[in-house]
Amino acid sequence: MYNKVPTDLNFVAREKEVEKFWEDHDIFQKSIDNRKKAETYTFYDGPPTANGKPHIGHVLTRVIKDMIPRYRTMKGCDVPRKAGWDTHGLPVELEVEKMLGLDGKEQIEEYGLEPFIKHCKESVWKYKGMWEDFSKTVGFWADMDDPYVTYENYYIESEWWALKQIWEKGLLYKGFKIVPYCPRCGTPLSSHEVAQGYKDVKERSAIARFKVKGEDAYILAWTTTPWTLPSNVALCVNPNESYVKVKNGDYTYYLAEALCDTVLNSEYTVLERFTGKDLEFKEYEPLFDFVHPAKKAYYVTCDTYVTLTDGTGVVHIAPAFGEDDSKVGRKYDLPFVQLVDSKGEMTKETKWAGTFCKKADPLVLKDLEERGLLFSAPVFEHSYPHCWRCDTPLIYYARESWFIKMTDVKEDLIRNNNTINWIPESIGKGRFGDWLENVQDWGISRNRYWGTPLNVWECECGHQHAIGSIEELKSMSPNCPDDIELHRPYIDAVTITCPRCGKQMKRVPEVIDCWFDSGSMPFAQHHYPFENKELFEQQFPADFISEAVDQTRGWFYSLLAISTLIFNKAPYKNVIVLGHVQDENGQKMSKSKGNAVDPFQALEEFGADAIRWYFYINSAPWLPNRFHGKAVMEGQRKFMGTLWNTYAFFVLYANIDEFDATKYKLEYDKLPVMDKWLLSKLNTLIKTVDGNLGNYQIPEAARALQEFVDDMSNWYVRRSRERFWAKGMEQDKINAYMTLYTALVTVSKVAAPMIPFMTEEIYQNLVCNIDKNAPESIHLCDYPVADESCIDEKLEDNMDEVLKIVVMGRAARNTANIKNRQPIGRMFVKAPHELSVFYQEIIEEELNVKTVVFTDDVRDFTSYSFKPQLKTVGPKYGKQLNNIRKALLEVDGNTAMDTLNEKGALTFEFDGSEVVLTKEDLLIDTAQMEGYVSEGDNTVTVVLDTNLTPELIEEGFVRELISKIQTMRKEAGFEVMDHILITSEGNEKIAGILEAHGEVIKSEVLAEDITLGKAAGYTKEWNINGENVTLGVEKVQRIETVNQ
Repeated sequence: MYNKVPTDLNFVAREKEVEKFWEDHDIFQKSIDNRKKAETYTFYDGPPTANGKPHIGHVLTRVIKDMIPRYRTMKGCDVPRKAGWDTHGLPVELEVEKMLGLDGKEQIEEYGLEPFIKHCKESVWKYKGMWEDFSKTVGFWADMDDPYVTYENYYIESEWWALKQIWEKGLLYKGFKIVPYCPRCGTPLSSHEVAQGYKDVKERSAIARFKVKGEDAYILAWTTTPWTLPSNVALCVNPNESYVKVKNGDYTYYLAEALCDTVLNSEYTVLERFTGKDLEFKEYEPLFDFVHPAKKAYYVTCDTYVTLTDGTGVVHIAPAFGEDDSKVGRKYDLPFVQLVDSKGEMTKETKWAGTFCKKADPLVLKDLEERGLLFSAPVFEHSYPHCWRCDTPLIYYARESWFIKMTDVKEDLIRNNNTINWIPESIGKGRFGDWLENVQDWGISRNRYWGTPLNVWECECGHQHAIGSIEELKSMSPNCPDDIELHRPYIDAVTITCPRCGKQMKRVPEVIDCWFDSGSMPFAQHHYPFENKELFEQQFPADFISEAVDQTRGWFYSLLAISTLIFNKAPYKNVIVLGHVQDENGQKMSKSKGNAVDPFQALEEFGADAIRWYFYINSAPWLPNRFHGKAVMEGQRKFMGTLWNTYAFFVLYANIDEFDATKYKLEYDKLPVMDKWLLSKLNTLIKTVDGNLGNYQIPEAARALQEFVDDMSNWYVRRSRERFWAKGMEQDKINAYMTLYTALVTVSKVAAPMIPFMTEEIYQNLVCNIDKNAPESIHLCDYPVADESCIDEKLEDNMDEVLKIVVMGRAARNTANIKNRQPIGRMFVKAPHELSVFYQEIIEEELNVKTVVFTDDVRDFTSYSFKPQLKTVGPKYGKQLNNIRKALLEVDGNTAMDTLNEKGALTFEFDGSEVVLTKEDLLIDTAQMEGYVSEGDNTVTVVLDTNLTPELIEEGFVRELISKIQTMRKEAGFEVMDHILITSEGNEKIAGILEAHGEVIKSEVLAEDITLGKAAGYTKEWNINGENVTLGVEKVQRIETVNQ
């Protein structure tokens, strides 16, 4: 019938078998082929780089990116899932540099571009096999046999087409601009790249003394980058603020009035006041005389960007090293002085030639100090951008660069972003929305080698031309090879004929930002517009994407930017933003801290389903996820373990009874209440989870599943166990089997997108083993649809109330320290409505209580006592505190509680002054009558009568004996159906109980006889309610007679 189910929780080995089954039977491909004519639901996979290893964060992204497409496929959609590889860019170059022992651009060019590029192309596949294994182990289904690869000619050609569209709209331009620049990599970074590398650093700033020309006075100006002072050409003040000339010791200074106290420690005399505008064009002597600019320099300028939040209210201007400085430079036509070279080193004109600029800070400060030009060098802490690739501090540097004019399409970007369903909304409106509000032009060019070449050719006559396809390139070039590879150095050799002057035009040397590669994937993966036009249109925009929060300014932005520039619409409809994975203490994981989790190790230890489940249920996906073994194991035990044990229970008894579910029907009208309840819960679950997943509410879906599985196991199966043990195959037993079978198969289908391995295993055993016409995999099934006729909300509410009463009853038993096996005479319940006899009997059975009585008033058994809450009563009625204490001791608890509930306060009068006490002013305790224990909340109260009669105590012994014998059966290794003999020695009281209640005990434990006096077989000493006894159990040996 069904394969025997191992009860261990070793899921890892079983997952490997399922993985092999999927591969051998090509299940993923079949799941795609099955839906070929269905409505398309498009998922874009953000391409990883195969020259880096997967980390634990990739498990989170892959399990979210896998689950939604699985769910949509089961819902009947065609969900294309093309994998992709991001293959260009600096990390690849750095890896190859390291491998070849090269350092920096000069050495790369000496080594030779062609062999260097070939190594780059090989290097990107370094960990491809590892990524593929990783994806299979996690259960991430994607088309890895035919992925898109960003270095292929077809992909680059599509990007060239897009860049030409941008060029023709006049949005691609070349300009001098202050750009964040990495001197180690020799290339500028785009603003979204800069956002990824901020670090907190402590550095020394400088307040320098600039000597005013023709006056014995100095202007104090502050800078956080002392290395830029040798390139100073002006100072800048805010035209609208108040400035002063002050005497401070032997010196006279100019600075902002508002900052005098801070800078000069309140020791100064004001000589004159000015507005900033009054100081404009005041000249000073340069700090350094390394260069002598041709244009007028070294005077005060005005701009409102200068603030008085810190410093002196005067800033130094070096137009080569700051966006604001550059603007001021253009406004006043200041000279351009750049005494730092492209390696970030001080130039030969300075005293510190060859020193990295950030390392020159202390040298510049020392020089100024020696010449009496340094007022102070305060240490300050700030967040400074570092290169996200190589960790070098960035410098802001004037360079000639190519830009896309994103500022021109800002309104379109914002409008398109507003059509996207961001999960959570706060990132789309907040972090991402703010980013778009302040959008900068996209610095697209990189002065590197391994990347998509910028498709602009320039002629010495000044003409520029953007090439949009290989065909166009060949039509304009006299020397383009037929098999041209669109990479450096090959493309650098191709010239085109200038349409204006007829000379040969050369391609500009830059390659482009690799974020443009990944942002072009919606169309470039299909080689659009050169082919697959219909396919692209069918799959654009994506219905769903998901990546980690750091992609807000990475892939999420580059996708939206390019899609807005080319198609003026959002490229995705729904996006789930994922938080970072942290260690168990909430710390960022890193190799250097030694707290990084190896994803392969974690998968080997816990299995994919357990880790998947943990990420789904642990917290909202966008919050940081703390990953640690204990939490994963707990989730596995709570949900997967419970589901697995329920499935194992079904298979154990179904095999004993040879119960074949295909031979029976679930006949709703014949079902008892318990079965109807489980089916109602099951159909409510389908509705809930379907609704949640349809709206990308993942933890909510997981919690609903966990709750249902808990109810099915710890309530339905526990309450229905004896029905499975009944002899024969009566209708009641068929009902129990069919109800549990339906629930197990259905809940497996509901959970299949989330825990694909275990649900496959349950499905294979419960469905495929008995129904050869069923789909061969659970992932080829349709997602369950709720049967509204089975949903009975009143029934679910009643059972919820029963569960609540049972939980409170158990808590009251614990308080009274009475074991569950000890019967209790009565329990009183005060609840919103009285439950019918059917439910009362369930409560009686569950709590081992003889009678449950519903009552409107439990005050015969409980009362209340009151004390003043000193925190609130003290300040109000301090003098009356003793009177209040005394009065509260004397009130009738129940009457006072009624008054409090009705009027909201208790009122007393002492010596003519009124005291009013609300609930906030009182510490309220439930006082209990002797022999009664109560437990309650604001809707339900239960009261246990803990007075035990001799009959009840004796019945408690009987239940304890049955439990101990059942335990011994298990320990002795007997099978469920084995009959036994019981023996007992060493306690007359127990012997008397065994004699008096022998029949009941025998029927419960499948015993044929009880012998007193000598324990035999498997024996064990017990202490039962204070009585010591030795019990023995033996298996009855049956002799089979075989007719010859």
